[in-house]
Amino acid sequence: METIYLNPTNLAHWQKRARTSVIALGFFDGIHKGHRLVIETATRKAKEKNLSLSVMSFFPHPKTILSNGKKRVDYLLPLSEKEKMLQTLGVDTFYIIEFDKDFAALSPEQFVTKYLIGLGVVHAVAGFDYTYGSLGAGNMDRLKNDSGGLLEVTKVSKVEWCGQKISSSCIREKLSKGHVEELPNYLGYSYEVKCDWDGMLFKLSPYYTLPAPGRYAVTLKNEMGSTQTEVIVMEKQEGQSLKCVKKIPIFMKGNLSIVWHRQIRVEDVKTKHVNTNVLVY
Repeated sequence: METIYLNPTNLAHWQKRARTSVIALGFFDGIHKGHRLVIETATRKAKEKNLSLSVMSFFPHPKTILSNGKKRVDYLLPLSEKEKMLQTLGVDTFYIIEFDKDFAALSPEQFVTKYLIGLGVVHAVAGFDYTYGSLGAGNMDRLKNDSGGLLEVTKVSKVEWCGQKISSSCIREKLSKGHVEELPNYLGYSYEVKCDWDGMLFKLSPYYTLPAPGRYAVTLKNEMGSTQTEVIVMEKQEGQSLKCVKKIPIFMKGNLSIVWHRQIRVEDVKTKHVNTNVLVY
């Protein structure tokens, strides 16, 4: 899979090199079940047409830019992990647009012309509520017209679990309440974060979100193996931190993942009540 970071400076270069493709559109944070249906639909269309499969996203999150940094976005996973997951799904090209105020100001027609038609897209696939262009004025019902009839369009219906729409926002809400045991129903897998352990302290990798303060059953894993244990998420003045309840095997030293299984109980996790051995930056 080829990952291409797009901005106004290099757009013309990549337009000249672009292959004709079917594209899946979205932010794809977490690559949950709804996202997977969009990508699977685009995959099927690409195979039917014998064309390349592309995915287009953007970074940073629009809320960060449009609020002038006043709104914080709790990402579910970093771009590097998103790349790995898309590669396993058979994506050929991953476009990441640099989202800034100039990009946000593009009209729907300008976005379609420059970033879809200009990049060789002939069929676009996205969720029913996907929007594009200034103020989100573009939507899936007008995408074909905005392309001058040049694009075929497939709108993917809402994906639900127990009557609730599966979305990155609802997953963040579940995390904020500590309901990690529910996340496989939305993500299709247990939520996982990566960090580094130096034998004493853990440093959480950027662009992950920890669940609400509380005690959790987790699995720690790295290339050497795994161990089941419990961790406590604590709220401190400078942010959240973690404490591992049991002694951690030395073979876990270095880069590792924390897989979240279930919340054990909600408890008072003020800094004054417990010492931490995990730092979150």
